[in-house]
Amino acid sequence: MKKLALAAALSAAASTAFAGSYAKDDVIIEAPVIVEETAQASSSAGIIVPLILLAVVIAVAASE
Repeated sequence: MKKLALAAALSAAASTAFAGSYAKDDVIIEAPVIVEETAQASSSAGIIVPLILLAVVIAVAASE
């Protein structure tokens, strides 16, 4: 009876010892995908600054 209890205790201990283990070669870690959103400027913002600079250049040329 003692041998049966000892065998049951050892088998229970052995099964819990390997429950959380994994094979080192089987683990595949994939790189995370990073999506970066670009800032969307309005279409008029790209034309306002050059128009202001052009107006300044024309005003300077007209004043001379």
